[in-house]
Amino acid sequence: MKERLGDFPAFLASYEEPPKKGLRVNTLKISPEEFVRRSPFPLSPVEGTSCGFYVSEEKPGADVWHFAGLYYLQEPSAMTVGETAKDCPKNRVLDLCAAPGGKTTHLAAEMGGEGILIANEIDPARARALSQNVERMGITNCAVTCAPPEKLAEQFPAYFDLVLVDAPCSGEGMFKKEPNAIPEWSEENVARCALRQREILEEAAKTVSSGGRLLYSTCTFAEEEDEWQIEAFLCRHSEFTLLRLNKLYPHEFCGEGHFCALLEKKGIASPPPAERGDASSCLLTSGVGSSSCPFAVGEGAFSCPPPASGGGVGEGVRPRSSIKPYPVRRNALANRAFSSFREEVGLPVEGEITTLPDGRMYLVPAGMPDVGVRLLRLGVELGEWDGKLFKPAHALAMAFGGKAKRKLSLSREESEKYLRGETLQTSLANGWCVVCAEEFPLGFGKCVNGSVKNHLPKGLRKIK
Repeated sequence: MKERLGDFPAFLASYEEPPKKGLRVNTLKISPEEFVRRSPFPLSPVEGTSCGFYVSEEKPGADVWHFAGLYYLQEPSAMTVGETAKDCPKNRVLDLCAAPGGKTTHLAAEMGGEGILIANEIDPARARALSQNVERMGITNCAVTCAPPEKLAEQFPAYFDLVLVDAPCSGEGMFKKEPNAIPEWSEENVARCALRQREILEEAAKTVSSGGRLLYSTCTFAEEEDEWQIEAFLCRHSEFTLLRLNKLYPHEFCGEGHFCALLEKKGIASPPPAERGDASSCLLTSGVGSSSCPFAVGEGAFSCPPPASGGGVGEGVRPRSSIKPYPVRRNALANRAFSSFREEVGLPVEGEITTLPDGRMYLVPAGMPDVGVRLLRLGVELGEWDGKLFKPAHALAMAFGGKAKRKLSLSREESEKYLRGETLQTSLANGWCVVCAEEFPLGFGKCVNGSVKNHLPKGLRKIK
């Protein structure tokens, strides 16, 4: 870093400062302007973002509004990745390495409930955390999958308008936020990460449609994982061009640092250059990147084999239209039970409903494809039908509860009681209702003779 940076003392001094905390307003539920006006704690805007703010609150994740999904806690410089995608086409979007969901939820907010978003995470435990964040933020057009990149590449060749690869990395930008990342760092780990990133990028490239975008990001400063990785990728893939590259260092940006590169896929890959030093697609020729990129012939993170079959858009790649839609399972009795509940609470839910064999019911987003891999969440989980009764899911309240007719609006103090699982009092007539912190949904309750039975899932409640 000392050799690379012109102002190394300032870089080093930045590590004497505490890590920067930030939140990103969930525009699916509230505008940034309204959030600032009503915020329970002081905020200051994150430069280069439209909905990001620095926060000094000690525990912003414990606030009622966090439980209501009005914001996502995110490292400030990481917010710039979603901002980079702001002007990208987003009819079909894939977040390939999505957990815990910061960038997924940012993309979803930008999409505004339109189009299809597939958020994938290969690790099952992290995929469950991702699914919970998608639920909390009230996202309606997302499927959460748990699959290796090559499976998605096989299922969705040349399908997505935008593919985000927030790649696993050596985490140099996490040294202040997560001190355990420091002893885990090594040159060998950087090399392993670079090789893994190359493998993920190769699969990701296959899923990008002609004219689509590939967005690559890391939270490290290692050139092997950043500039060199992109340079090597472009040398292997002449069908891609670089649109934008941004690297944030903690002494230059009020955050912990991030790397981001936006690429566009123009069409079919041409044969690779005969020699490694071909300058036509090299970042160095345009003054971007490092002057000492260690390209090497042969297999490795920076090798340049011929493009993999199916990497371009042309012969041998099945068109989007051949990808089957999600197979809806219709159950007239279950649908009738849900319709009765929807009318009772006054929820504005419309669309195709599928009922799984175990009774779980989901609202299928329009245009959702058959993902063909392990699926953790599909659109909005409506609830469960046991053959007689319909029991609503928490996700239904978080996605549509703000527009319900039967709502119980609580003060902050009352909301805290609900989040702790306590029973509340009400004058509402018997039946189901959406429990809200002011007008923002927290979950369901059932009114019985002046009391509100708490139906907030136990795993989501605040510890007393």
